[in-house]
Amino acid sequence: MESAGCEEMHEIVIVGGGLCGLATALALHKKGIKSVVLEKSETLRAAGAAIGVLPNGWRALDQLGVGSQLRATALRLEGNRMAWIDKGREQYISNKNIGEVRCLKRSDIVETFADALPRKTIRFGCEIASVEMDPLTSLPCILLSNGKRIGAKILIGCDGSRSVVSSFLGVKPTKTLRVAAIRGLTSYPNGHSFPLEFVRLISGHTKFGILPITDKLVHWFINLHHGTDTKFPQDAELIKQTALEATSDHPKHVQEIIEGCDLDSLSFFHLRYHEPWNLMLGNFSENTVTVAGDAMHVMGPFLGQGGSAGIEDAVVLARNLAKTLKGGFDHEKVGEALDQYIKERRMRVVKLATQAYLTALLIEDRPMLTKKFVTAAMALFFKNPFAHVQYDCGHL
Repeated sequence: MESAGCEEMHEIVIVGGGLCGLATALALHKKGIKSVVLEKSETLRAAGAAIGVLPNGWRALDQLGVGSQLRATALRLEGNRMAWIDKGREQYISNKNIGEVRCLKRSDIVETFADALPRKTIRFGCEIASVEMDPLTSLPCILLSNGKRIGAKILIGCDGSRSVVSSFLGVKPTKTLRVAAIRGLTSYPNGHSFPLEFVRLISGHTKFGILPITDKLVHWFINLHHGTDTKFPQDAELIKQTALEATSDHPKHVQEIIEGCDLDSLSFFHLRYHEPWNLMLGNFSENTVTVAGDAMHVMGPFLGQGGSAGIEDAVVLARNLAKTLKGGFDHEKVGEALDQYIKERRMRVVKLATQAYLTALLIEDRPMLTKKFVTAAMALFFKNPFAHVQYDCGHL
């Protein structure tokens, strides 16, 4: 069954070779299902420097068979510490009741995923221009920016917050928060003395966070208020200078961390999100097309769950497709499997997105009445703010 006008035809095509796309390909591979990943960049990409992985993320990584390998790349964090510099107040929460928390370099994750995939699974330099449905076969056809057309029996969009596949499905566009983020890595060849804690230092509207990855590498970030239409510098030296200026009233060691950063690791961008009510009501699959990861549910990083939620998607999606594809490709049954995947994931991502959205409202420069309302809503719906780490995506 070939899609008219397409030069190639594949069983499953995954758009996007980032964390979620490679996790999805690996999950399918573990179930004996071949896929092709189309990645627009010329090499593996690891935008964002590093991510925190909480207990639910480790459950998903263990299902993919890479948990032990990735644990060896990062130290386990013992707690969370938050300090308000301008108020002289501090709060500490132990991770004993939360579970396993580590900060992983994104490059370590994507390289581990890629190394576990068969050769030629990932095709680089494939930028997606559009997706259309073949009227004769009702199968998707992908148009690349170079004019090439690739057909797929099943199409999975893991192409991030500005997803072409999401647009094809009619998913509502993402919104921009009034908060921007600078992220980076700093190496200490002779070792550092930072505690094994996720530390956040708050001064006014600026938050500086640091998470040790190893005894010689730390991940750090800055969240700061910005207008939604602000243009940010992309030159590494300018980003570094902006970071230094934003933390000028922070302790000396913060400035030293930024001064010694790896310039290649720096990024500066607006935080984007899908509105929770659109996640509740939105259509995320049509025929044999669906989305996963940020393409479905990008959210602010305030829970540390964006990356892990995408890996959970991969496990649940592969599980449902594997059940259906045992007897060969059946258009209707594949559609039902994708619907079941969305059904299983919807309330999980709605809850995460809602908690992240409410947290963002507290961080943003909002009227005091709004913040009081949000605080009450958080107390009502999220009495245990760490309950989200207890989620288990189940067996692959």
